[in-house]
Amino acid sequence: HVQLVESGGGSVQTGGSLRLSCAASGYTDSVYCMGWFRQAPGKEREGVAAIYPGARRTYYADSVKGRFTVSQDSAKTTLYLQLNSLKPEDTAMYYCAAGRGGLWYDAAEYNYWGQGTQVTVS
Repeated sequence: HVQLVESGGGSVQTGGSLRLSCAASGYTDSVYCMGWFRQAPGKEREGVAAIYPGARRTYYADSVKGRFTVSQDSAKTTLYLQLNSLKPEDTAMYYCAAGRGGLWYDAAEYNYWGQGTQVTVS
């Protein structure tokens, strides 16, 4: 199993920045892809960004390209999401996820999930 714990959420004004972190522990050798998803009230969970460490590839939703950056530390135990130029529509619960790959934006491709961290932009 893999355990994921997010942190770094909070409340910011429009145009502000936040940095989310996701600490991974357990059998992380089974993980080929790590991603960030978000879910706003009344909406479906959507893929925000993902990273394939082995292939050094990153992917982003069109709505966050140029504003968000996904990265991972050299030990591959912590996933980050830098959120810049935040907008009210970015308000959501943000989740870290880990899986074996496939369609990076498809939540069904991920086996492990964190508990989420709230981001509120006003």
